[in-house]
Amino acid sequence: MWYTDLRPDEELNTNRYFLVMLDKYNNYARLLDNEGKQRTIKGLLQLKEGLLNKVPPKGVDKNLLLASWNIKNFGRLKDRTAESLFYIAEIINAFDIVALQEINGDLDHFDKIMSLLGSDWKYTISDVTEGSAGNEERFGFIYDSRRVTHSGLSGELVIPDEFITANPIIKQLKRTPTFTGFESGWKKFSIVSLHLHPGDGANDPGEPTDKEIRKEEVRLLMQLLELKLNRSSFEERNLIVLGDTNLYEEDEDIVELMNDKGFFESDGLKGKYTNTSLNQIYDRIFLHVDKYFKIGIDENGQERGGVFKLFDYVYQNTPGAISKYHELMLSHKDDPSTLTSDEAFQSYFNRYWKRNQISDHLPVWLEIETDSTQSFLQNKLEALE
Repeated sequence: MWYTDLRPDEELNTNRYFLVMLDKYNNYARLLDNEGKQRTIKGLLQLKEGLLNKVPPKGVDKNLLLASWNIKNFGRLKDRTAESLFYIAEIINAFDIVALQEINGDLDHFDKIMSLLGSDWKYTISDVTEGSAGNEERFGFIYDSRRVTHSGLSGELVIPDEFITANPIIKQLKRTPTFTGFESGWKKFSIVSLHLHPGDGANDPGEPTDKEIRKEEVRLLMQLLELKLNRSSFEERNLIVLGDTNLYEEDEDIVELMNDKGFFESDGLKGKYTNTSLNQIYDRIFLHVDKYFKIGIDENGQERGGVFKLFDYVYQNTPGAISKYHELMLSHKDDPSTLTSDEAFQSYFNRYWKRNQISDHLPVWLEIETDSTQSFLQNKLEALE
């Protein structure tokens, strides 16, 4: 991580050209004053402690930490502070590959994140999905090139015309998913990142419900992935589908469409709430992998994976923490005259402000074992005996 912007000004007299947090829309003015630096440093220290306690350490030639994160309108929300960008980068830095959804057209904040992460971190990114339904969204993968390499495979998943039935509900997924290959240690795998149709409404009379649209997106996607898997060589059949699925607890029939095609959730993530309100399981990771592709196991024999509850460490819901951001909330809110009490500040802080600073989704992750030596050799010994 690149923390130069957090140094005292007197240490930056000869190092200004190293700064990342500059406002390109305002003559490259500094985005962090001393008060902001102090808040950010304190927040980073708390965040580091939380990541250390909740996420496994990176082991050389042993494991790979995969995460998925929908960062709310990343690039469209202009009031994200430099402090928030530091927190986002710090969380990404705890993993090896992070699939990002909801990256928008403007890449200024994305570029700042990459600068904070440093030159060892690389990325792939899709073009925006055009049209109002696509919400001008991109998909991206950020990965630590010291721990994982891009296999060279990269593309978008487009539904073939022959898959479309008469009078179809949809012809394509609203946000075109990406399909990207990676390698680490013994593991070679591909990841599909997606953002399915949202909502749980009935829509206009005669129109399909939100769930029906989402279910058809999954059906078409599974049909396409089944075709690709049948065409792939054996070593390229490890496939992971992840992202913001917008699946509700009652959408088990949609999950069954994925299970029927051999895609299953890790036990470490199954059923865990992933949105900021902790009442929905939108963000999922499904795996279609061979017997040598193992999820890490903790000391209790449980698969390693989880949801990182970042707001336990930064932008905490306490009067003291909220009061530090009163001035920023007043400057960001369209009608600040409504913020007239501590209760009003607290409501705005939790319902809107911190979600616009970071996201309304939490990162989900799992640990993949990259060294299959023991199981491979044992299997071959048994075959020879």
